[in-house]
Amino acid sequence: MGHLVFGKLAFVRNIIYVRLSPYEQKALPHFWSHTWKGFKRDFNSVFPYAGPAFLHAYLVYLWGTAENDRLKRKNPKDFENDV
Repeated sequence: MGHLVFGKLAFVRNIIYVRLSPYEQKALPHFWSHTWKGFKRDFNSVFPYAGPAFLHAYLVYLWGTAENDRLKRKNPKDFENDV
């Protein structure tokens, strides 16, 4: 082996290492443009199936809250004879 320095323990021939400096790389190239395209594609493929279910659940939620508020109200006729 010859060398006792870490990283130079052996001499290997016919292997070419191509590396970029971490200071010259872009960490997230095209992140937002590719993310938006992927999100749009996924949303368009899922919406026809999930959209009606979410709409139905939201409408049931609205109906339930309105019905709860209506049932919690006092009936004025129950208190006509109170003085």
